[in-house]
Amino acid sequence: MCALAAVGSAAILPDAIGPYHRGAVSRPAISDRALWDEYGLKEAEAAPYEDGSTRFTVTAYRLQDTTGSMAVFQWHRPGNSTPSKIAGMAAETPDSLLAVHGNYVLSFQGHKPSADEWKALSDGLTNVDITPLPVLPGYLPSDGLSPNSERYITGPVGLAKFAPSIAPSVAGFHYGAEAQIGVFHSAKGDLQLAIFNYPTHHIATQKTPEFEKLPGGPIVKRSGPLVAIVLAPPDADFAERLLSGIRYQAQVTRDEYVPTHRDNIGWVVISIFFLIGILVAASVASGVAWGAVRAVLRRGKTVPESDEMITLHLSGR
Repeated sequence: MCALAAVGSAAILPDAIGPYHRGAVSRPAISDRALWDEYGLKEAEAAPYEDGSTRFTVTAYRLQDTTGSMAVFQWHRPGNSTPSKIAGMAAETPDSLLAVHGNYVLSFQGHKPSADEWKALSDGLTNVDITPLPVLPGYLPSDGLSPNSERYITGPVGLAKFAPSIAPSVAGFHYGAEAQIGVFHSAKGDLQLAIFNYPTHHIATQKTPEFEKLPGGPIVKRSGPLVAIVLAPPDADFAERLLSGIRYQAQVTRDEYVPTHRDNIGWVVISIFFLIGILVAASVASGVAWGAVRAVLRRGKTVPESDEMITLHLSGR
């Protein structure tokens, strides 16, 4: 990729991480280039960090969006890793850490950063994408799921690598389909479950018969825009139980302006008349109060002469 050629000047990684100082920056070896391109790799760099006799390596990958970074995380997460609390999406082994920050994937070999070191590093990254992650992984059942077996598929290259039994023409990526797959363990053997997400219910309905025609006796279920498939399951009952737990739930997000009373012309007119009523009432009340004060003053004969009413006595003329 052209972007990878400019890695030397990209400077993703900082000069220091805590007490550790960065060595020479290099371009990491990229295997499976076609899959990296499908996931949207923009740039990558690696560098050693050291503090005295302590030395470790950090490799950083910047993807186009958060979907790509999630897919790379699932792909590169070690099979023996366990979840780490350092980030929302992170996995660790005794001497390594793989973590995601937005559209970045960072791999630490030989050292696991502290929470403060990770925060300083992640806060210093530029061009960070914060697009919400796809909801499709949440539909993958958890019962019987083999740890770290999930793989996210965004195109035919990933499909050929992780689920080669399904033809790209059947998957229909030109419709905008994406898939989440996982391996499940049953008493009769392991099986792979793939869940495809399509833009509309109608497309999913059209694709379902094509999945059912795949060789190996697949079990297929459609739920809304989702099509779940288990190819050649060693335990059909277990496969049915897995599929029964997949139910599409629509998530509606409203961000349009919600009108208030102030946007209703009727309420505006009512408010105007209400204000007029208050002003009239205030005028009447102030007039009555002033009249009462004058009446009291007259009875007490304390009204000053200058305040007397002037009369012209014109009746006799």
